[in-house]
Amino acid sequence: MTLLATAVTFVFALEPAAQAMTPVATHFFFYLLSAVAIISAVFVITRRSAVHSALALIVSLLALAGLYLMLYAPFVAAVQIVVYAGGIMVLFLFVIMLVNLELAAKEAQFNKQWIAGVLAAVCLAALFAVVYYKGAALFPGTPLTLAETDNTQRIGIGLYQTYVLPFEIASLLLLVAIVGAVVMAKKKI
Repeated sequence: MTLLATAVTFVFALEPAAQAMTPVATHFFFYLLSAVAIISAVFVITRRSAVHSALALIVSLLALAGLYLMLYAPFVAAVQIVVYAGGIMVLFLFVIMLVNLELAAKEAQFNKQWIAGVLAAVCLAALFAVVYYKGAALFPGTPLTLAETDNTQRIGIGLYQTYVLPFEIASLLLLVAIVGAVVMAKKKI
């Protein structure tokens, strides 16, 4: 985490005009964070323990937040950490603790879908190959760059002025879901 903190302080030490042209960190940090994200993602799907898989997913999400910081997107990195690595993963861990995993492990496994899984993996690999070889032609032009403060300000205005009713409805639905999960868990105990 000290490397990530060094990269963050380097980003904020730059002048705003120089921020658009100067990379945040060397290729080493990019490859390091990418390797951590990929290895922990592999651990997510290969671990037998659901808790170990959830912890590996947290590491993967934190590595992605580091990559967002390298792309000069601290707001997206903070949302990644707070919402996904924080809130969603706590919810996953609660579900893992509430579900009886020993009973599920003793039940007969349904492994008849391996043909569909292989077909989906081949299609995804073909899609990756097309994007890799023809990516520049598929997305021509220069990328749209906005000032960081302008982008965050637009998100805040849209969320709390334009879409305040759907935002509050979503928060109430989440509250109802949490209360329902607690009531269901309490009945089992």
